[in-house]
Amino acid sequence: MRDIDLDYICRTIGNLSGVPIRVIQGEELCFYHSLAYLPKDPMAAYREDIRHVSAHVGYFVTPQFHYYGIVNSGETKIVIGPTSQTPGSEQEMRELAFLADVPPEDVEEFTAGMKSIVHMPLESVMQMLCTINYILNDEKLELEDITIYESEQSGLKTLLEQQRSAGAYAVPAKPQNLEHNTYTLEQQMLRMVRKGDTAALREWIASAPAIRGGTLAADQLRQVKNTFVVSTTLVSRAAIQGGLDTEDAFSLSDAFIQKCELLSALDRIGNLQYRMVLEFAERVERIRLGKQPTQLSIAVSNYIQHHLSEPIRAEEMARALYMSRPYLSAKFKEETGETLTDFILKEKTEEAKRLLRYSDKSSTAIAAYLAFSSLSHFSRVFKKYAGLTPGEYRVKYTG
Repeated sequence: MRDIDLDYICRTIGNLSGVPIRVIQGEELCFYHSLAYLPKDPMAAYREDIRHVSAHVGYFVTPQFHYYGIVNSGETKIVIGPTSQTPGSEQEMRELAFLADVPPEDVEEFTAGMKSIVHMPLESVMQMLCTINYILNDEKLELEDITIYESEQSGLKTLLEQQRSAGAYAVPAKPQNLEHNTYTLEQQMLRMVRKGDTAALREWIASAPAIRGGTLAADQLRQVKNTFVVSTTLVSRAAIQGGLDTEDAFSLSDAFIQKCELLSALDRIGNLQYRMVLEFAERVERIRLGKQPTQLSIAVSNYIQHHLSEPIRAEEMARALYMSRPYLSAKFKEETGETLTDFILKEKTEEAKRLLRYSDKSSTAIAAYLAFSSLSHFSRVFKKYAGLTPGEYRVKYTG
């Protein structure tokens, strides 16, 4: 590589874009620049994934739909990111802080810093990558030449991974001269999403007949992408009808559609569609209590999901729901048969189960992330609602 002042180039790009940028030589970070103050680099959560991107120009998308642009030249790696098309929620920022091992006392500053990072269209970041690549590798690439990499969501169930690997939801080739059969199948799927019935949905997907839709585009790739957009729109609306917060549903819908547009392989779009449907159904499942959830129980569930990493106080919840604390507690107990405290701790225990099973974070880190006062408090609560200690649960389900 010819003599180039990489620090100058990266500092200029970082200042213009408002997105963090780094220069890595081999395994060593040589330069880091960010207009946003971040007590810890968020890339720490995905360092290994990004390290394995070896193409001259690559692109890595996280489970939170943040993206990193990567340029490689010999032993030199330049990484831009994270940024995204739309702002993330407070809970998503706290989850990222947890994954990046941000100390509890720095989480507030970290989330504030993440919110100040400029949101950019994907095409703009890609153009930056192509420009840097030309400077470093003397190679002219177009947007369609950039390779996209995606991370597997840490919370995906083992069954989901097995079915995705087997292509259980791959998009079939469109049969010719056959009548549409989409409406009945579509209604079956949307009904399960609306109810948050993930078990029935997985079973249905595994044996669902091929869907024969109309022609939405002249070429097959555009046809599949257009179908994905339509499906995501319908599924997000079904999730809203099931009780999912409207803004959460719209943000998730936008993120999945943006990710679909980055893909060029039909099987990967099919796998993404499977993940999309299950993600919406799982989110609905988490907020619905019993066979006949009420408007109040759904509102309480949504509030808890938005504040899992914070101490959840009934007084603050009641104020957010525009009612008195005594009325909220009494009405919730009347409608669900359990106390607010029990339900809050059960939901935190469910999130702890997911993290113990699908992440390598310690019980101490998980306890801090879920805002328990101490590790012993977390362990007592977990044992009460899960029947096992956190350590016993991890051994049982991860081997």
